[in-house]
Amino acid sequence: MPSETPQPAFVLVRPQMGQNIGAAARAMWNFGLDRMRLVAPRDGWPNPDATAMSAGAGRLLDEAQVAGTVAEAVADCTYVLATTARPRGLTKPVLSPERAMAEARDRIARGEKVAVLFGPERAGLENADIAQANAIISVPVNPDFASLNLAQCVLLTAYEWRRQTVDVVAEDMAMGGSEWANVKELDALAKHYEERLDTAGFFFPEAKAESMKINLRNLWSRMPMTRADVQMLHGILRQMVRWKERGD
Repeated sequence: MPSETPQPAFVLVRPQMGQNIGAAARAMWNFGLDRMRLVAPRDGWPNPDATAMSAGAGRLLDEAQVAGTVAEAVADCTYVLATTARPRGLTKPVLSPERAMAEARDRIARGEKVAVLFGPERAGLENADIAQANAIISVPVNPDFASLNLAQCVLLTAYEWRRQTVDVVAEDMAMGGSEWANVKELDALAKHYEERLDTAGFFFPEAKAESMKINLRNLWSRMPMTRADVQMLHGILRQMVRWKERGD
């Protein structure tokens, strides 16, 4: 059974290759979408090529609704979006994928049913298909090479849906099993280096020694270091001192 998560239906209109249907299912499931509808697939349905290409998203294919026309496929919907990469000469709102999925999110939250139409691989949706949609999704592609693969277009739209419905962390830090070093640990590192550098005669002339130490501590404080980093730097200094003491 499809998940109960509120979401739009993705409608593949007259898809030509089973492999592309399978790849589209995989792209949908990557972003938590599982309501696929098919309009008059060229090679019939089910299609073993689609299953082979779905890579674990076969459930979407098993549960896909099949219709003979676009009107039948979206009959239960109150808002329909049509994807296209070229001008159509039709008077309709033209939305970016981001804006379109924000609109879909808001309408679905109000209890509406939303569908997104994707055209066949050869030439995309026909004007007769687009005429049945409330708005157009236009992807800002290279105008000299505007054609998107069916699965690519599905992936892009599904990604934008995910961005509109899930808190996406813009930046995070993978800690690699360590934790950030605290002030006490950084202070111990600074003292260790100060002691060894002092012994080595680094802080010269003496009149500048204090400012040099401050600059060094400022360097440590600017560096976002983990405990593992601090331990490594301690270890490097100890090994250098041992090497010098051995006289190698």
